[in-house]
Amino acid sequence: MSTSDRYDVIIIGTGAGGGTLAHRLAPTGKRILLVERGDFVPREKDNWSSRAVNVQAKYHTKDVWTDKDGRPLHPHTNYYVGGNTKFYGAALFRLREADFGELRHAGGISPPWPITYDELEAYYTEAERLYHVHGERGADPTDPWASAEYPHPAVSHEPRIQQLHDDLARRGLRPFHVPLGIMLDEQRPNASRCIRCETCDGFPCLVGAKSDAQIVCVEPALAHANVSLLTNARVTRLETSPSGREVSAVVVERLGRTQRYAADIVVSSCGAINSAALLLRSANDRHPNGLANGSGVVGRHYMGHINSVLLAISTTPNPTVFQKTLGINDFYFGDDGFRHPMGHISFVGKLDAIALSAGAPPFVPNMTLDAIAHHSLDFWLTSEDLPDPENRVTLDRTGDIVLNYTPNNVEGHTRLIRKLEFLLQHLDDHMHLVPRNLFVGNRIPLAGVAHQNGTIRFGEDPRSSALDRNCKAHDVDNLYVVDGSFFPSSGAVNPALTIMANALRVGDHLAARLGAGARAAEEAMA
Repeated sequence: MSTSDRYDVIIIGTGAGGGTLAHRLAPTGKRILLVERGDFVPREKDNWSSRAVNVQAKYHTKDVWTDKDGRPLHPHTNYYVGGNTKFYGAALFRLREADFGELRHAGGISPPWPITYDELEAYYTEAERLYHVHGERGADPTDPWASAEYPHPAVSHEPRIQQLHDDLARRGLRPFHVPLGIMLDEQRPNASRCIRCETCDGFPCLVGAKSDAQIVCVEPALAHANVSLLTNARVTRLETSPSGREVSAVVVERLGRTQRYAADIVVSSCGAINSAALLLRSANDRHPNGLANGSGVVGRHYMGHINSVLLAISTTPNPTVFQKTLGINDFYFGDDGFRHPMGHISFVGKLDAIALSAGAPPFVPNMTLDAIAHHSLDFWLTSEDLPDPENRVTLDRTGDIVLNYTPNNVEGHTRLIRKLEFLLQHLDDHMHLVPRNLFVGNRIPLAGVAHQNGTIRFGEDPRSSALDRNCKAHDVDNLYVVDGSFFPSSGAVNPALTIMANALRVGDHLAARLGAGARAAEEAMA
């Protein structure tokens, strides 16, 4: 291995964790290599094509995993610079303050984190600034305390969503504006980078106005001469020194060739499923059960939330273009009738007839798919699933991913659906709640891994966690993990902002470890 193949830091993955970490470390002057399995998302008209994105799944990986019964699983995930943030809906929530402690659910206990909300708060504030988050502090009844206002005003509701907001408020609820990471200027629309289109949630942004990790973090990081990016490069394993205490080589398959790179610090940020698989594939004599797996927890405790998309079809038209602006958290921690957490209600991007054709809803009298699309409110419901060691990532005999998952803690989610149904029936006598057949029952299927987390949990005790509180492997001195793997519990909001905030926190730790903390801090404030 030549000296040109050695770096101060190698970061595997360029999404919410890896991209944000690269941005944080770039000002240190340390030599940094970003390794990305995919390439840049091609800029093309299909970026905004509902048929290409929703029906043909053009941008999904062609990888095939298997489930616990050996059936093929086609994961809804993407390998590109920017990771899954290229396609996310840009809803950027903080975990609730109570989510960091032990919470009793109907289905069991959600365990506490080794750090508190207070320790992460300043990094949440920085992440909101970095990712251009729009919101209204304090309108959400479960909002945790914050040291600063949102950097940008809340995204306004279009008339049909405003009507729903007002109807819900009249019933005593506290609907709020969803915090969104988009580069929108509603006061100066002609100068706004974001055009507030219908092809945002689930689509790559053709005009670069969604705050994804490529646009916000990777490209600015690459402006530093000390940062390099290797695309179309799949990391197949991590090799260690004879002692097993440090990663000595990052093995990469690229363009039909095997390459090796080395660094003082190696960071995995491939997503909770692929990071766990990478460590399991990296088993050796010193780590027979997988790298950094002395605790036996690597791959275990997989969580992805219990998610549903529900169509509320009404005689009232819904001409909304940008629908994902309203949220309801009144039942996040339960209510008087159910003293356990239920979860979060908001919206997906507005569904059109083409998207609906991929899984037409049950028969609605006298309504075509176009008519359904023009009259539906398209809700997204999220509830917390609990960490179960038997919900896990393993490998088959050829080293391919097996995802073993059985849903748990479902009562809260069932009650959340009933709550929404009750509310809508009392707002509009002609409203029907219809699950999309694209999903299993009402729920996003196992292949929907957008919220993946929990497979390499952090904690104080090396016997029950793989990472310490700084997300360094207990068993390997120079290995860190900064994707959603580190979560010991999942909460009931999108994990992206927490991954970003934690990457900034770990970035400060790494800068100090590399002796570059002061320089990075000075440039970040400049």
